Amino acid sequence: MKYSEAFKSKMVRKMVAPGGPSANALSQDVGVHQSTLSRWLRGAARVEDMKSQGGKSSWSATQKLETVLEAASLSDEELGPFLRRKGLYRKDLEQWREQMLTGLETKAKRRRSSSQTPEGRRIRELEKEVRRKDAALAETAALLVLKKKAQAIWGAEDDDTTRRRGR
Repeated sequence: MKYSEAFKSKMVRKMVAPGGPSANALSQDVGVHQSTLSRWLRGAARVEDMKSQGGKSSWSATQKLETVLEAASLSDEELGPFLRRKGLYRKDLEQWREQMLTGLETKAKRRRSSSQTPEGRRIRELEKEVRRKDAALAETAALLVLKKKAQAIWGAEDDDTTRRRGR
């Protein structure tokens, strides 16, 4: 059966309206097969995306985040009507969620590479200076230990010199 564009549009508007019926419920009310209504709904979503007028592609990052968070708190039974109300598919939510996780991971990586910031460079310089001073301190301590061992083995250098002069 052939349906007018006005009728198709009216059915799609009913399904995407807040609290609107599912394609299955609307199918029982109007006598149009559920798969036909679903196809009209998918087609309308694609047209909206292409026009970028109120479609998923024009959503701000904040709106996407709020939608993903709201959807995460819903049960599976509540998710279907929620998606229809918003004019979304489950794959849209999954894609947005992945984008957000990727963004968070990127930000965490940027924090880890803080050595690029002036503070990070200063910290690196100070750590290098501490390592240098630790090495110098260890060398000085080793020389003192060697000096004490030499004195214990050969005696004090001043003692030998004094005895020779005093003879």
